[in-house]
Amino acid sequence: MTIKPLLDRVVIKMTEAEETTKSGIVLTGNAKEKPQIAEVVAVGPGGLIDGKEYTMFLKPGDKVLISKYAGTEVKIDGVEYTILRQNEVLATVE
Repeated sequence: MTIKPLLDRVVIKMTEAEETTKSGIVLTGNAKEKPQIAEVVAVGPGGLIDGKEYTMFLKPGDKVLISKYAGTEVKIDGVEYTILRQNEVLATVE
């Protein structure tokens, strides 16, 4: 199944949470923080929304930083994705 976001929406896939700290301590499932870095999977076409023109500057493959509770989580074919608006993305990561 293919996801094609509409208008100014972006589909992202979250990166895996760290299982060990930098000092080598192994974290349990409850102690892991929700990752905030994700990879862009698909991008909508942009366009005219409520009288404002939106140009999409993200592209598939970009790594982005999002807030912890941004977007809507969906599960398709056993894979979890998050769908959010482009303006909910905080930054790109290089």
